[in-house]
Amino acid sequence: MALVNSLTDFSGWDEMFTYEGVRERYANVFNTLQQLPIEVLNQKDRQAADFFMNQGITFTVYADNEGIERIFPFDIIPRIINRAEWQHISDGIKQRLKALNLFLNDIYGPQHIIRDGVIPAKLISTCPHFLREVVGVKVPHNIYVHIAGIDLIRGADGVFYVLEDNLRTPSGVSYMLENREVTKRIFPEMLSANRVRMINSYPIELHNILASLSPRAVEQPNVVILTPGIFNSAYYEHTFLARQMGIPLVEGRDLVVDNHRVYMKTTSGLQQVDVVYRRIDDDFIDPLVFRPESILGVPGIMSAYRKGNVALVNAVGNGVADDKAVYAFVPDMIKYYLNEEAILPNVPTYRMENEDEREHVLANLENMVVKQTNQSGGYGMVMGNKASEQELANVRISILDNPRNYIAQPIIRLSTVPCLVDGKLTPRHVDLRPYALCGPSGIEIVPGGLTRVALREGSLVVNSSQGGGSKDTWVID
Repeated sequence: MALVNSLTDFSGWDEMFTYEGVRERYANVFNTLQQLPIEVLNQKDRQAADFFMNQGITFTVYADNEGIERIFPFDIIPRIINRAEWQHISDGIKQRLKALNLFLNDIYGPQHIIRDGVIPAKLISTCPHFLREVVGVKVPHNIYVHIAGIDLIRGADGVFYVLEDNLRTPSGVSYMLENREVTKRIFPEMLSANRVRMINSYPIELHNILASLSPRAVEQPNVVILTPGIFNSAYYEHTFLARQMGIPLVEGRDLVVDNHRVYMKTTSGLQQVDVVYRRIDDDFIDPLVFRPESILGVPGIMSAYRKGNVALVNAVGNGVADDKAVYAFVPDMIKYYLNEEAILPNVPTYRMENEDEREHVLANLENMVVKQTNQSGGYGMVMGNKASEQELANVRISILDNPRNYIAQPIIRLSTVPCLVDGKLTPRHVDLRPYALCGPSGIEIVPGGLTRVALREGSLVVNSSQGGGSKDTWVID
C-alpha cells in the first residue's frame, strides 16, 4: 500500500512522522508497511483480533449496560522507542521509585518529611489511603512498592512527563506480554529485523522477586496470587500471571490464618503461605481490620503481616503515595530524599486546596482536566474542552464543596502514533505504562511497557474502560 503521512496538524508530537518525513527509529517499519497492500494489513488486523478472542483476553467495563465483558482492542502498528529515550525513561522511573519507597517508609514511621515542612501534615491526614493500621509495621527489606506501573505521556515538546504513579495493584502487564505474542505471529520478520528488546522474562523476574521476599528461609517459598474472583476487571490477568509463574491462584476463602500464620487449603491439608501477591484493595483484604463486610479477603491476615510471618505484595497502605494530590509533591520528595532534580517531570498540577491555584483553575476550566484525587481508570475525570456548560458548572460546585478531593492539570496534547482504524491509517493519541519490579537486589524495568491508545478520534482518554486500546511497544537499539 502507499503509506502516507495522514497527519494534517503538526501542533502535537507524532511518534512516526516529523515535518521532514519519517523518524529514524521507524524507517524500517515504515518501509515494510509501504510494501504491504491494505488488504494484507486488514487481514493481519483480523488475525490479531482472532488471537485475542481465542485466548480470552478480556477486560470488564462496569458502567456498560450492554454487557461488561469485552475483548481488549489491539492496534497492529507498533509504538517504537529508541535506546537513548528508553535509558532516560528507565533512569527517571528508578529515581522516582527510590524516592517513593523512602517516602512510604518515612510516612509510616518518623514522618521527617512532614516535620521538615516539605509536605503538609493535613494532606496526609486527609488522604483516605493513609492507613494508621500499618504505621510502624516492618515491611521486608523496607520495600513498599514491589510492582509499579508508571504512566507517562509525551507532550507537544517531545518531553516525557509522568502522568500518574500506580503503586497499589497496577494492572495491564498481561496485555503487554500478549501484545508481543500476537506481534510475533503477524509480523515475525519485522520484529526480528528491528532488533527489538525481549520482554518475555517478566514472569520469571516477578516470581524471583516475590520469592525473595519470603520471611522463611526455605529453598522454595510458597507464593500465591490472591484474586477477588472472576468478576474483577483484571481477572484475566490474575489467571495469566499465575499460569506463567506456575503458582496457585487463590481467593480469600482458600486461605486461613492460624497462630498468626497464613495457610492455603489443599487436598493434602494446610500448606503455609510465605508471600501473597494480592490483587485485592486494602479495604477488602482483612475484614477484622478494615471493612467487616468484606468476603474477598482473609480474616487475620493483617496480624500475620504485622508479625512478619507473611509478605504482602504490594505493601498495604501504598495508596497514600499515588494519591493525585500527593503526586504533586513527588519532585519535592526526590529533592528531599535523594538530593537530586527529577529526571522525569510531573505534569503541572494545581491543588484545589490552594486558594490561588483554585481561583486560576476555576477561571480557566475549559482548558483544564479535572481529576478526583482517589479515582482511577479514567473515572471521575472531566476534560474541560469537551465538557458541556452544565458539566463545568457541576465540577465547579464539587471543587468548592470539597477542594481536597480534586486536582487540575492543563490539557496536554498527547503524542500520536498511526493506527489502523476502519481500514485506514490515522493518528491516535497514546500514553505509555512501563512496569517496574523492585526487589532486594534493585529495580528492574521491562523494556517497553504497555502503550495505551485513545481509539476514538480526537480523544485524549486512553483507558480501556473509556474506549481505549493498546499497541505493542518496541524498544530498539
